[in-house]
Amino acid sequence: MSVHLHWFLPTGGDGRTLVDRHAYTDGGIRRDRITPVSGVRAPDIEYLAQIAKAAEQLGFEAVLTPTGTWCEDAWLTTVALTQVTERLKFLVAFRPGVISPVLAAQMAATYQRISRGRLLLNVVTGGDSTEQRRFGDHLDHDRRYARTDEFLQVVRGVWGGKPFDFQGEHYQVEGGLTALPPDPLPQIFFGGSSAAAGPVAARNVDVYLTWGEPPEEVKQKIDWIRGLAEKEGRTVRFGIRLHTISRHSSKEAWATADRLLDDLDPATVAAAQQALGKSESVGQQRMLALHGGSRDKLEISPNLWAGVGLVRGGAGTALVGSHAEVADRIEEYHSLGIEHFVLSGYPHLEEAYWFGEGVRPELAARGLLDAGPAPLDGVPAANGRPASAPGGAPLLIAGGR
Repeated sequence: MSVHLHWFLPTGGDGRTLVDRHAYTDGGIRRDRITPVSGVRAPDIEYLAQIAKAAEQLGFEAVLTPTGTWCEDAWLTTVALTQVTERLKFLVAFRPGVISPVLAAQMAATYQRISRGRLLLNVVTGGDSTEQRRFGDHLDHDRRYARTDEFLQVVRGVWGGKPFDFQGEHYQVEGGLTALPPDPLPQIFFGGSSAAAGPVAARNVDVYLTWGEPPEEVKQKIDWIRGLAEKEGRTVRFGIRLHTISRHSSKEAWATADRLLDDLDPATVAAAQQALGKSESVGQQRMLALHGGSRDKLEISPNLWAGVGLVRGGAGTALVGSHAEVADRIEEYHSLGIEHFVLSGYPHLEEAYWFGEGVRPELAARGLLDAGPAPLDGVPAANGRPASAPGGAPLLIAGGR
């Protein structure tokens, strides 16, 4: 089992701080208590193309896009980026409750043909009722997962190349069909920490994703999902979503983490924690429990830093250390059964270079990477850190992150 490395595409904006897109008390509806910051980068297609091209050059397999009110649409953005990349795959996050499963299956098939087979799917059930209602979805938490279960059954059914009937609580399909099924079938990624999420993963998905919890907690999740999948006669692979701060020395990496922390004033942290605390997502509550809203003892496991989660929804932990130390932690998670590592950093362009030029060679030297295509030829900007891009866009919480 080799390590698969993926990066993140910040379609809600990027920057040099953890609150680079501003922090709001209510997810950005009322724009009071805005925390202004400098050096914010708009998620325009030119900047996103820089990140996608860098990820491809540095040997990442795919990039994850988020989904939600405060992001650019993942389908449209990434299909545009397929035209300026050659082999990079796109892990497109989407919410099953706001789109027909037959239409989603058809979109995936079209995407595969346009991109020549470079689509991966990240199914985001949704853990925030306020956000869901913006899209016209009024189901409660557990019923959303029940609907996702049916949605994925329909998607796989209509990919079969012949008319497919389905009668469920949430979907009734007669003769559902994708006339030209996708080739290859996109791998389906999915995350969820609640009791309602586990059976959905066991029955339907290819890769179960967890946010970056300490190794012993990640192992418990793996054992849980693996056991459920075995009862279904299936095998599920595993992935983890983390940020990274890797440098030539541990001291330099932790200094960068401290700088990010110093940028956060108490009011910003309090506003973010208030908003995040309203989430129905069990995974989000687990992220919050790692730090409890406090700046104290944020290294919750060797080289695992919970500072990101003070203000950011979704993935709230980062691997921090020298390139070798970050590689050690990836190797540790890999030994538990984690195969896919979906990574990010602030800013995403520069941190892609730090990781790709620092940690990736360490992993290759340890025999953890496939001997697939090497990073594309090309010379990065000075010190692997290209110049910044201007702009800005509001965002606090988004899915698929």
